[in-house]
Amino acid sequence: MTADGATILIVEDEPPIRRLLRTTLAGHDYRTLEAATGAEALQAMRHHRPDLILLDLGLPDRDGLELIAEIRKFGPVPIVVLSGRGEEATKVAALDSGADDYVTKPFGAEELMARLRAALRHRLQQQGADRGFASGTLKVDLVRRLVERDGEAVKLSPKEYDILEQLAIHAGKVLTHRHLLREVWRDEAVDPQYLRVYIRQLRQKIETDPASPQHVLTEPGVGYRLV
Repeated sequence: MTADGATILIVEDEPPIRRLLRTTLAGHDYRTLEAATGAEALQAMRHHRPDLILLDLGLPDRDGLELIAEIRKFGPVPIVVLSGRGEEATKVAALDSGADDYVTKPFGAEELMARLRAALRHRLQQQGADRGFASGTLKVDLVRRLVERDGEAVKLSPKEYDILEQLAIHAGKVLTHRHLLREVWRDEAVDPQYLRVYIRQLRQKIETDPASPQHVLTEPGVGYRLV
């Protein structure tokens, strides 16, 4: 799914921010729908098929986290949270509730566009359009469970591959520590330090410069994303 023809539902109660987002998105060839409340957002979901939702958590009629759960009932439409709440706990709660990404106000237009493109690519992967990941020198074949860097096979331990697989399946989406511990270790109570150790080992094998990673990026206090 490219920007051409993609429709984004803007859920934001402040008119000036809605206008800014509408203008910015139109400049990148996105079509837009708008909602000022959670109720209007759900009504838009019932009558339209947006390709992505840009959601402000601070709505006047309901909690944004509860709204994410309600939107999820309509299917796996990507949700990018746009909020002035920058606390790590709020970011984790939004992502664990089903959001694909989280952008904190004030935001830069280019960063926002990059996050939207990543969320739309993730939606395509969910639809089965792609069963792999490729970026620069890194290639991950999720069907054959093969990893290559610079054309050479990379040997990963089972846990390293499981982590990379989760990141590749959800490429562009921030995966919280809780998500990775649940999916890889099957236990959210595992010490996150184990995850950090494996991420460090994984970077040593797939990054050109592990000290300055270009693929597996850290979202401080929240989790990791593959870009």
